[in-house]
Amino acid sequence: MKYNFDQVIERRGTDGVKWHYYELDVLPLWVADMDFPSPEPIIKALQERAAHGIFGYALPPLELSEILCERMNRLHQWQINPEEIMFLPGLVSGLNLVCRAMGRPGEGVLVQTPVYPPFLTAPANHDLKLETASLTHTTQGQTLRYEIDFEIFENAISPETRLFILCNPHNPVGRSYNCGELTQLAEICLRHDLVICSDEIHCDLLMGDTRHIPIASLSPEIADRTITLVAPSKTFNIPGLGCSFAIIRNPELRKRMEKAAAGIIPHVNIMGYVAAVAAYLEGNEWLEQLLVYLTANRDFMVDFVAEHLPGVRTTVPESTYLAWLDCREANIEGNPYEFFLKKAKVALNDGARFGAEGEGFVRLNYGCPRSILQQALEQMQAALAS
Repeated sequence: MKYNFDQVIERRGTDGVKWHYYELDVLPLWVADMDFPSPEPIIKALQERAAHGIFGYALPPLELSEILCERMNRLHQWQINPEEIMFLPGLVSGLNLVCRAMGRPGEGVLVQTPVYPPFLTAPANHDLKLETASLTHTTQGQTLRYEIDFEIFENAISPETRLFILCNPHNPVGRSYNCGELTQLAEICLRHDLVICSDEIHCDLLMGDTRHIPIASLSPEIADRTITLVAPSKTFNIPGLGCSFAIIRNPELRKRMEKAAAGIIPHVNIMGYVAAVAAYLEGNEWLEQLLVYLTANRDFMVDFVAEHLPGVRTTVPESTYLAWLDCREANIEGNPYEFFLKKAKVALNDGARFGAEGEGFVRLNYGCPRSILQQALEQMQAALAS
């Protein structure tokens, strides 16, 4: 089946946060959901389940666990077993659950900044201390590339640090870390006896020939210290259905997670399970076409920024559909997020919410029909020109 990602679908009036948060004349390129219909097999599966008419409590389908195991082995040469999978209603609740399960009040949680805002807030929700290690970046013309400074990373580990939360692929800088980078991170964590929580929710959204490597797949020793968080939500544009999962090889870590979740974390709803099964079984044709379209959107955005947004630099994302724009040399007075919202009528994400390193940056979501992306970029161009 040929999917039409150029089709613009009206989302106003559907109670979706992306198109309802701002005024009607604002183009929203902010929160990380896409403006594309989900794959037809998912829609059909949900319709068939709805026609049954009874929506009781659901058990995790054994079929879904087996599908996940097969998928991880096929795509990433990572062998996992069904008993290692813990189903969760969302990745943010998973981040908070890991903090609750792995730390005691006053202990430290290390993250690499700039980073997805829930990484910054989850530790304090559980009386833990946030510790940060800045990523570094280099520039080439109008583009940015972020790297890990391993000396900065290791020096940020304190005697109180117990947990490192990794974002790979990284939101917002768009890196998919290579084997050497992941191995060096893992070796440092092992040396300091840290548990690793790896958020890999964007692992299927790979631009061009990018390859994803789960950090837990590197060795049994690393897997024994790692909790991996994954979901179909970003990949197949079903975040509102609330189904994700943690992969936890170590039985002791699994017990701690289960104990911390008891009475606090709700079960996955039945429609979330239905959508996940359909997505992983029958959504790959859609996904293959999506990745071609997103890669072309990325390239269009990068070229437009270089040619028409003076003083702005952008990452060239290896993964995700999120670009990270450095506006510090664009002669914008004040906050660039507020500038583009007021002057261009384009809603982006305020880089300051991603940590101190995000001051002067914005995050742009290019997971939309190209006509919307082009219109938003042209409005940003006009705002800068004025």
